Amino acid sequence: MNRNPYLAEALGTFILVFMGCGAIVVNDSYGNILGHTGIALSFGLVVMVLIYSIGNISGAHLNPAVTLGFWFSGRLRRTSVLPYVFAQCIGAITAALLLRYLFPDHATLGATLPKVDLFRCFVIEALLSFILMFVILNVSTGHMEKGIMAGVAIGGTIALEALFGGPMTGASMNPARSLGPGLVSGEWQTLWVYLTAPVFGALCAQPSCRWIQGKECCSLVENELNSTS
Repeated sequence: MNRNPYLAEALGTFILVFMGCGAIVVNDSYGNILGHTGIALSFGLVVMVLIYSIGNISGAHLNPAVTLGFWFSGRLRRTSVLPYVFAQCIGAITAALLLRYLFPDHATLGATLPKVDLFRCFVIEALLSFILMFVILNVSTGHMEKGIMAGVAIGGTIALEALFGGPMTGASMNPARSLGPGLVSGEWQTLWVYLTAPVFGALCAQPSCRWIQGKECCSLVENELNSTS
């Protein structure tokens, strides 16, 4: 049976949004039981376990900015980008719809809302996404986030950045994670920041990877094509 990376991305992003944003909803609904640290750890832990679960199938991108970052870095074929992004967005929206059904009285469903002005929000989200993509490029193989320590490194980065950036911007770093709750809850006024800043930051990570590792770092797809020509 052939593997289905697009279904893996849809299910993986569904789980990410359901558990991560669900942690925010549960925290709000049950007397701050998790706290800021608990929410940050929830996002980091769910990404970690998903990398170990589906990293060998789809690469466990779970994030359109990461998919675009892999493509821009020459690690992912162009024809895979739109199916990956579509699957991720469908998974995120479906998770938000389920959260709406389970928690009909919650206003935002964990939507990312800026606590600082929009310019600083854009800069913070772009920087957080740059750091995340920098780590991913340096611990992944091709466009695959897999390996003994990749899940720990990437999940730990997300948890750390959520601890730091969460109080200011929500620390999205992921257009799909923001899109689902934003659309379903109607909190879409500042959604454009969370759709654009993570992509900008992820694309900026590619030069840093090449500066550190050399030109072989981000040209795997190109090398594969050359070897078959």
